Amino acid sequence: MITPCLPHQNNIQQIGYKLLSMLDFQGKKAENVEKTLVSACLWNDSIENKSSAYNVSPQTVRNYAEEQGVEVVEKLLEQVRKISLDTLKGEKEIDISIDWTTKTWYGKPVEGLGSSEKGNSWNYATATTKHDGKVLLLAFVTQVNGMTKDDIVKILVEQVVAMGFKIRLIALDAGFYTVDVLNFISQFNYIIGVPVGDVKVYEEFDGEYMTNSKRHKKDEQVKFRLLVYSREKMKRKKEKVVYFARATNLDLPKKEVLKLYNKVRSPIETSYRNIKAFLPFTSSTKFVFRMLIFVLAMVFYSLYTVFKSVVGREEFRSLLVLLFPEDLLNLENSLFNLLKTLINTIDLFLRR
Repeated sequence: MITPCLPHQNNIQQIGYKLLSMLDFQGKKAENVEKTLVSACLWNDSIENKSSAYNVSPQTVRNYAEEQGVEVVEKLLEQVRKISLDTLKGEKEIDISIDWTTKTWYGKPVEGLGSSEKGNSWNYATATTKHDGKVLLLAFVTQVNGMTKDDIVKILVEQVVAMGFKIRLIALDAGFYTVDVLNFISQFNYIIGVPVGDVKVYEEFDGEYMTNSKRHKKDEQVKFRLLVYSREKMKRKKEKVVYFARATNLDLPKKEVLKLYNKVRSPIETSYRNIKAFLPFTSSTKFVFRMLIFVLAMVFYSLYTVFKSVVGREEFRSLLVLLFPEDLLNLENSLFNLLKTLINTIDLFLRR
């Protein structure tokens, strides 16, 4: 009989203690604040809802986060990098993917933050790499007003290099397609998405291309290999050919370049979905508070990657929930769902 291999209880307990020690707030209510934040992440619920379970007011949680958040964020990011470094131990060269994700709200604008057409938003950018089936977070930056796209890329690349890695290939989404970004990443092997409307090539293409940005002088333009390919998409019950473009400096067959781009870049979208699955909500519009909870969600995701091969995300969440019994309102449902999941998993293995 084959039984599923689940994380040992001691390992889960160690993760729970580690989470609380990572937060490292100081003050009489520090432990209550830490448990509130962790519980909100586990339930993907609001900070305000969870505070009552730990005998602390929402305002107290906000005060702690706003006063000590910057220092706590730095310590959390150190732990995220440590988890990735431990997993990548022995690796010298890596492929990285850079992208950003947006969290939008519709309240009062907050000075110093990026904005979108639909409302105000916090924009977070990360650099990740995939190793042994795990998408690892390496670098992080919050985008604020005045920060250019090449600023974001430079900061993330500098963080990765500072970790001791040599970048073998860098993949970026079309949102980063600018002359300044191209000039910077040209020192590496790269593949970057290109808006077809910018190059205006609407046919299969593989050849040399020069940027023609009106914001840059002639000697500042960038020459690269442009790849354009088509794909049929259904639109209003009719098939329509849509074109996509990539810029690169790789000397590989077109199909291999396109396949390599998807292989390196696609996992970063999965990582953002998993991070947001641990992201709590809050009514606070304070920049440092919002950054803190996003980084905390990144920590949860990084810890989850350690057990990804033996347990799913929701099972991992449920196992951690058991360490915080003060949240009695939802504990019974959690136990039931965890038991149901384990029974289904064992039943699946018994059928083999």
